[in-house]
Amino acid sequence: MADQVLEGSQPVDLSKHPSGIVPTLQNIVSTVNLDCKLDLKAIALQARNAEYNPKRFAAVIMRIREPKTTALIFASGKMVCTGAKSEQQSKLAARKYARIIQKLGFPAKFKDFKIQNIVGSCDVKFPIRLEGLAYSHGAFSSYEPELFPGLIYRMKQPKIVLLIFVSGKIVLTGAKVRDETYTAFENIYPVLTEFRKNQQCKHMATHFVKAAFILPFLITNTKCVVLLQILDMDEVVFYGDEI
Repeated sequence: MADQVLEGSQPVDLSKHPSGIVPTLQNIVSTVNLDCKLDLKAIALQARNAEYNPKRFAAVIMRIREPKTTALIFASGKMVCTGAKSEQQSKLAARKYARIIQKLGFPAKFKDFKIQNIVGSCDVKFPIRLEGLAYSHGAFSSYEPELFPGLIYRMKQPKIVLLIFVSGKIVLTGAKVRDETYTAFENIYPVLTEFRKNQQCKHMATHFVKAAFILPFLITNTKCVVLLQILDMDEVVFYGDEI
């Protein structure tokens, strides 16, 4: 039987997670094709949980409480579902949205469901010297603290983008399956321990990162999904090119 340790109240399989830390899935982004043309204005008028402002965004924004998710529904019949905490929840939510569209009188189907992005987060519980990490891993790293307080690390295999903060908080995005998130974290963990800061810096570092998040994000030329929930904020923020 594999060695196990407890993280919180859950046992951790050390054969799969040698670091003893399991990233928590925070947001699943999926797509599905309803395979029919949709009248977005009619949907917005008939559905209580929908909003539509074509001057701002060319899709109906629909929300359900269980699973707590948001869908972007386009006139072409394409739909994006975001906010779920697991792959199963994401698929269930997408089916619920498709059923709502069917009840409004559209011949909606459920085709080509696909997980497009998985966002995970974790805390290594020690502060990190981001300057040293950026210098030693310059080919993979982008660190401009004047613009964004985290280091952006673009891992090649698996192809994952990590946001690494001085406090030890980590966000992992870009995975299509959860094992890619786990593998990416296990790959980066020895690097993080190499650039561990002295423990007395931790208190100051944590407050710096939380304060920095009060400022607007000024990342340019970067497509990513950013999660704020790791910093004790309530909402998961998802953005791509433009919302």
